[in-house]
Order: sequence, then structure tokens, then C-alpha cells
Amino acid sequence: MLADMTDFSDLGFIKVALAAPPVVIADPAANAQAILDAYADAPRDAAIVLQPELGITGYTCEDLFATADLRHAAHSALIEVAAAADDRVLVVGAPWWLADGRILNCAFVCRGGRVLGAVPKIAQPNYEEFYEKRWFASGAGIAVDIDDALGRFPLRTDLVFKLGHTAFGIEICEDLWAPTPPSADLALAGAEIVLNLSASTELVAKADYRRDLVRTQSARTISGYVYAGAGPSESTKDVVFGGHLIVAENGWLLAESTRFELGGSSLTAEIDTGRLRHARVQNTTFAQSRRPSPPTVVDAGSPPSLGTLARTYPRQPFVPADESELTARAREILAIQATGLARRVRAAKAERLVIGLSGGLDSSLAYLVCLDVLGKLNLPPSALCALTMPGPGTTAHTLASARELARTTGVELREIPIEAAVDQHLVDIAHPGDADVTFENVQARERTQILFDTANLMGGIVVGTGDLSELALGWCTFNADQMASYNVNAGVPKTLIAYLVRWYARHRANDELRAVLERVLETPITPELIPSEDGKIGQRTEAIIGPYELHDFFLYHFLRNGAGATKIFVLARRAFDGIHSPANIKHWLKVFFQRFFAQQFKRTTLPPGPKVGTVSLSPRGDWRMPDEASAGALLAAIDEIQIK
Repeated sequence: MLADMTDFSDLGFIKVALAAPPVVIADPAANAQAILDAYADAPRDAAIVLQPELGITGYTCEDLFATADLRHAAHSALIEVAAAADDRVLVVGAPWWLADGRILNCAFVCRGGRVLGAVPKIAQPNYEEFYEKRWFASGAGIAVDIDDALGRFPLRTDLVFKLGHTAFGIEICEDLWAPTPPSADLALAGAEIVLNLSASTELVAKADYRRDLVRTQSARTISGYVYAGAGPSESTKDVVFGGHLIVAENGWLLAESTRFELGGSSLTAEIDTGRLRHARVQNTTFAQSRRPSPPTVVDAGSPPSLGTLARTYPRQPFVPADESELTARAREILAIQATGLARRVRAAKAERLVIGLSGGLDSSLAYLVCLDVLGKLNLPPSALCALTMPGPGTTAHTLASARELARTTGVELREIPIEAAVDQHLVDIAHPGDADVTFENVQARERTQILFDTANLMGGIVVGTGDLSELALGWCTFNADQMASYNVNAGVPKTLIAYLVRWYARHRANDELRAVLERVLETPITPELIPSEDGKIGQRTEAIIGPYELHDFFLYHFLRNGAGATKIFVLARRAFDGIHSPANIKHWLKVFFQRFFAQQFKRTTLPPGPKVGTVSLSPRGDWRMPDEASAGALLAAIDEIQIK
């Protein structure tokens, strides 16, 4: 695959375009022209172009719906619109008069010069300002084949349109407001995208309700929900329509238009159907739900090629971009961590918390959580036993940070040097004295032994400090810092750790503690297991295993979105353009998968710890993988990526 020639439709992206063109009430010919003008303006690479309810006639025709002239004009206009449809699916609303005298409010799906199918509205609102039952019958139970000047096509509510590897279904306006929206059955029948042609009136705060309804339904159905509302050129005799256009994906608002545009409004968005499929596979409630009767599937062809992608992905997906959201998230994460640990303390009937302070980010956050637990349980500072255990690679900088962290919070810090114990152990096992992996792991295991033995002595529990990113990469020593009585950081990735510590420094710390935390934040991430010649930090984690911002990006899209190696590379290349070269991204992506698979054995025996976000590696809950699983297919896919 050539990364510079990506067809994003191959990666599961579908572009949808929405338009609410001006209408001329009861003038189908004029409306057909407006519909086709808006269709012509839609992007050429849009797979679907959606327009509002009853756009051919206008929604507010009232008793004119019963007239023969409107019927004939609407039919002629629909023929004109269908004939002009190119390789982009065009979905428009129009009335359809049945031979038995009933009128249906329908959505017509057009492509390649013909109508592929029509879906009638089921729920007819007849309350407050709505009076649809005066003109329209429900489409429930109707299943007919139409054969006239428009061509031959099915008209029924259970249609699922197959567009390449993607499927979409349709419901109309009030169907979404009903207690059992048709979109639920459509999603269970395989539709990843739900289209809604609507004519929703504008009232104070109704837009908020409508937006939440669309977003929530996209979450309930694990779908991309595309909503197009009628605009302000409809009759304003008693109500006003806003032309509200909304696209949501599995609970997330992707795009939204402004309202009240007299000249019409438009919107485009790209839906990630691969992400939706992964979410459906993971969600056993969705998978085990009772399926409706098999739908009527209509072949809508293949989507057009999608050569560009406007959708952006944050470089740090675990970290909220909005400051107010970050504040709310930080408070909640710290509350989850502290509550989990406090409950564990009570269950263990522990008298003390024992934690190792290194002067680094992870142990600093875990220490702050321990302070919160003291407050929750009304325990004195003496209930927290902080140990710092300088070894052969410890620098004066990190040791000073550990000392200051304890001093500024009123907690006694015990210093237990481990050099002599490490030297003796190396002699005992006949180690040659090289600074190899054994030399490094001996230090980690010596520290863990001290922590657990101290906890035994004091009747306490050991608080773990390793984070989610380290667990993903296996950047921990088996049966050493990999182990704890309870690990409060197990669900927090490295990029979020830094933001939490920074937030705490700015919002909860006094001046002295803030200065210490800022010092910690400025310290390079390091295990400090190899001595440096000048006494400064010489062993830098990210120089060895790669940038954590990349690894967290890889981890999020692999576990949360189910993206394959090629898709992750493409998204990372876009997100980190100008920051990391494509060659570096490819290199570290390969390192990520090599380590993620090879280090699973460490995650299989993880101690308990709280899940704080949607991504977790707990072997008892979110991630279960054989220790012997192979990364071969993923690595081969990365090798095939060509960079120009």
C-alpha cells in the first residue's frame, strides 16, 4: 500500500453530505431544481447525500397533499430527480399515493439514474403543532413493489441498502421520537449508518434535546446517525423550522450545522464504519440482542473513492482538549483512583499504605492519590509510609524530588539505599558485573521486596505506580514493579499521567507542592537503572522504547477502535504531521506491536487496579489474550507500508 495514495473508503470511512435547500411550498418542479442544485454542490466523493423530509413538495403543504395536481407534479419531479442521480446516493423525501387511497410520507433512495427503494414513515405525530394523520397513513406493515414510470423498486420499512462493505437504513423524523425507533431493528439487521429525513420545528431548547436524541440513538444503535431537518423556507404560519443538520457516531457528535439559514444549509462528515463494526463486536449486549426478521437488502453498489479525509484525530486521544473538560475529567479520575484504593484498604483491614517514591511522574501521581485516601478515611499522615530506595542509577535530581514531595505534604520519608543489597545479590548469582538486563531487574526486584516486606511489618498494603502505557509495552520488571497489592495507575496512560499531575499542581497544590510537581514534570522519563558518568540522568525511556505520545495513540486506536496496523499508521501520520516523520511512525509502530504481543505474560498476572477510561488491560476484564499470541500478521502489514 502506498501511504500517499490512500483510499480512505478502504479503511472504512464513508463521507456523507447533508443539505436543507430552500423549498417552494407545493411547487415540486422548483423544489426538484433546488434539490439537484444542492446535490450538485455536494462533494464528489460523498457516498450519500441526504435531504429533509418531504423536500419534493415541502413539509407544510397541509390539505394540498390531497390534491391531484400536487400528486402529479410530485411524481414528475421525483422522476427528474432520480434520473439526475449519479454515483452518489441521493436520498430525498416525497409523498407517495397508494392505489387504495392512502398517502405515505417516504424517503426515496436514488442512484445511477433510478430509484433503488423507498422507505415509508411509520410514526405519524398528531399532537401539539403536528397533524400528520390528517394526510398520511403509517407505513407499518406495508411491503409493496412499485412498477411505474419511476421504475421498479421495493417500498417497505425494513430496507437495508448495501453500499460496498457498508450498509445503511432509513427512518423518518418522528420514528426517532417513538418509544421503539425503527433504527434499532435496522442496526440489528446490519445497518451501520442510519439516515433520518426530518421536519422538526424549532422551540426554545428543542435543538439541545434533538441533538442529544440523535447522539444518544447513535450510541444505542452503535451507528453513524445522519439527521437532516427541514429549513426555514417552510411555512412559518404557526411554527419555524431551522434546517438543523446533525451527524453523530456511537455517541459522539461529529458535525452540526448552524440553523435558520434562509438560503439553505449544508454539512459534510466522515463516518468511521470500521470503528463501529469493532464496537459492535465488542459489545456483547448488541451481539446477543434478538434480531428482527431478515431485512430486505438492496444492492446500492460501491461507494466512490475517498482520496482525502477532513476528519481529524487528536494526537493525545486520552487527554481532553478542552480545559473545562480536562478539569472535570481530572477530578473524576482522581476520585475513581482514591475510592478504589480506599475500598481496598478497608477490605484488607490495612493500617498503612506503603508506596515507593522515585521522584518520577507515575509514583508522584500515585502518591497524590494516597494523600486523597488519607482524607477519605480520616487517617493521619503517619498512615502513609513513603520509601525512596536509591540505587546505582539514582540521580541527585530525582532523589531530591522524592524528598521534597514528602516534606511539602508532611509525610515522613524513609530512605533505604539498595546498592549494598544489589551488589551482594549479584555476587550470589555469579553475575559478571555488566550493566545488562539482569543488573537492571535485580534493582527493581530488590525495591519490590523491600516494599512488600515493609508492608508486612506494618500491617499495610503496597500501592503500585506503573501506568497503562508501561503495561502495554511491558516496560516493567516481571515480579517486581509489575506487582503490587493494588495499582492505582493501572488504567491511566502516560500522556494522561502528565496532565493529571499538572492539573493537580495548578488547582490543588500549595505553592511549595506546586514547585515540586513542576520539577517532576520537567524531569525526563527514566527508569534510572544504569549509572551515569556525570551523575545526571543518562537513561531516557523514550529514547529506548519510543515516544509515549505515539504509543498511546497506537494503543488507543488498536484497543478502543479496533484499527489495523495500516489504518493506525495512516491516522498517526496525519495526526503527527510535522512532529514525527512517517519513517519514525512506522518504526515505533512496529516496536509497539512487537512489545505489546511479546509482553502479554506480564499483563496476565497483573494485580488489581481501577479502570478509569474506556481502554483497560486488566486480564480479568477488558483484555484477554494468550501469552503466546503472534504479532506476525500485524508486523507484516507494517512492512508492506511504503513511504514516498
